[in-house]
Amino acid sequence: MKKMVFLIVVLIMTSLSMCKSAEWTAVSGGQLTIQSSSNSPFPHPDRAMGHVYNDILFGFEEHYNDSSVAIFIPDHFVQTEAVNLVFYFHGWGNSIQESIEKFELIQQFSGSKTNAVFVLPEGPKDASDSFGGRLEEPKIFKALVEDVLAFLGQEKKIKIPTPGKIILAGHSGAYRVISFILNRGGLTENISEVYLFDALYGQVENYTHWLEKYEGRLINITTQNGGTMRNSVDLMDDFDDWGMANQRIEKNAVSVEELKSVKIISIFTTLGHSEVINPFFRLSLMSSDLLKVEGQ
Repeated sequence: MKKMVFLIVVLIMTSLSMCKSAEWTAVSGGQLTIQSSSNSPFPHPDRAMGHVYNDILFGFEEHYNDSSVAIFIPDHFVQTEAVNLVFYFHGWGNSIQESIEKFELIQQFSGSKTNAVFVLPEGPKDASDSFGGRLEEPKIFKALVEDVLAFLGQEKKIKIPTPGKIILAGHSGAYRVISFILNRGGLTENISEVYLFDALYGQVENYTHWLEKYEGRLINITTQNGGTMRNSVDLMDDFDDWGMANQRIEKNAVSVEELKSVKIISIFTTLGHSEVINPFFRLSLMSSDLLKVEGQ
């Protein structure tokens, strides 16, 4: 009965789009709004009863009933023929609000001067879970992007709701949702870059396929004790065997110039699991091929 009620709620939600009367908050470097979308990761039927990890129940209401999507437009944003987008997915035990504050994501994004819109969908909220919800389903990521662009057009923030290049970035357990977006999200041709912050726990074949077929750009940052070291080393060895240009950097600080040196980079650090996002997110964006806008 509970699952049936849940499904009815989901069906009602899918008839909704983003809010028609948005409130924008002035924050450092730009404007932020939090909307909801029927194409957000959650709620999802597979988490109608919550999720158990290590004998701990992460209940539906608290952890899987939030369809929030945070959208940030930097002050330096200028309109172009297509809208470039940067998506960030948080890891275990986190939320979009906590990630924005803890890792200074908006400040990093604004500081990079990247001419793009920054989007943060809510994942498993404060839960030990890598499940990507609806974004693991075919073409739902495309539908989410269409929701965001239609909303921005409605708000007169953009003129043409056409997606340009897309960058996907994520920490820790976000590896899973990013891999499914690459594999079946419906906009793979638009995804030009992926940044993994101590996140290469699995789904390596999806990343490899994207890198080979779409000539994507990957920045993969790993730590000694985060659990991603083995996969990262093996992947770099595979690239060497296949003759795919890549670079290994073994230090805790890198320059933008180093990040521009080759399309596939793995950075092996002695930093902690949550220390690899700031300032690496800003530096990665600064090294991207997306337009940078100064002096705005």
